[in-house]
Amino acid sequence: MDWGLTADQQMIRAMVREFAAAEIEPNAGAWDKNKEFPVETFKQLGELGLFGMVVPEEWGGAGLDGVAYCLALEELARADASTCVAISVTNSVYCAPVNKYGTDAQKERWLRPCARGEWLGAFALSEPEAGSDAAGLTTRAERRGDEYVLTGSKVWITNGAVCGAMLVFAVTDPRSEKRRISAFIVPRDHPGVAIIHQEDKMGLRSSCTNQVGFEQCVLSSDHLLAEEGDGLKIALDSLDGGRAGIAAQAVGIGQGAYEAARDYLQEREAFGGPIGRFEGLRHQLARMAIEIHAGRLLYLQAATLRDRGARNTRQAAIAKLQASEASNRIAYQAVQMHGGYGYVTDYAVERFYRDARVTTIYEGTSEIQRLIIARSVLAAAQEGAA
Repeated sequence: MDWGLTADQQMIRAMVREFAAAEIEPNAGAWDKNKEFPVETFKQLGELGLFGMVVPEEWGGAGLDGVAYCLALEELARADASTCVAISVTNSVYCAPVNKYGTDAQKERWLRPCARGEWLGAFALSEPEAGSDAAGLTTRAERRGDEYVLTGSKVWITNGAVCGAMLVFAVTDPRSEKRRISAFIVPRDHPGVAIIHQEDKMGLRSSCTNQVGFEQCVLSSDHLLAEEGDGLKIALDSLDGGRAGIAAQAVGIGQGAYEAARDYLQEREAFGGPIGRFEGLRHQLARMAIEIHAGRLLYLQAATLRDRGARNTRQAAIAKLQASEASNRIAYQAVQMHGGYGYVTDYAVERFYRDARVTTIYEGTSEIQRLIIARSVLAAAQEGAA
């Protein structure tokens, strides 16, 4: 079924699926085991145009719509979620905000090289004491004449050690309640930027997740994205755009786990035949298929709304919440269906199980998604909307 996709959207999905099957899936287990960031594979992904999927062609990107972008992420995650998250962050929370809010000069300097596949992007919002509370940042960008001096620390930065530049959020006006935070484009090799630590994670082990420090990091005013005080707006808008992508990633992980379980039920024999003949296991497989189907429809709806220029905050939160929690249930059940074999690294379901877990945490926890959805529902009720 083509889900009503255009010819271009189907072509992108097929292209990414073919590449992932040939170049990513056979190596994903080894990359995970060795915590290896596959540099050469990312060079190929850049050449395919996957770093700048959402960037207009005039700035070196592929000019894809949000639906095509999400379909590509699902195919990547179906093979390897670690590869997917590096691509997702680059597109949705680095390239997209720089494209939307940047000047032409900023786009030429910090968007075009990324979109052309020369380097990855990163998004530096979370801090040791400020995760879900994005307004509680303490990293400072003190203005001194025409420059800013950036000081502080960021954590959970995907691509931190391998990016070309990152979008960094810092306090510029500590006295303001609504406009205290600003956004800055900061090259990874800029003086005063240091990669402090690389996390040793439960899942997504071949992706780089870093703590990044800024010590007397002097930035000229042309590093400021949009206006002073626009940082929180940019961050929240970027996360809105990214959540449909995380939903697609979760669906991809679930799809990979589901396919592994489906094939195992037909191959594994016990009590005189394949275990897929048992009704209980068939019912579980059906539930997995239903949850994948629902998650895909939800992320397609959220992406379509954004493509139309419509507000999709509630739909993106619903898609992210449902798909991420379903992915965890599907991966859990896939391991269970494999029995003891699901617990060893010889089978991919063990990796899917670990990779699925973080999808309920990053780019807004499940708890935050419920708050967003509830707030939207109550606001709509007050306005008399359905």
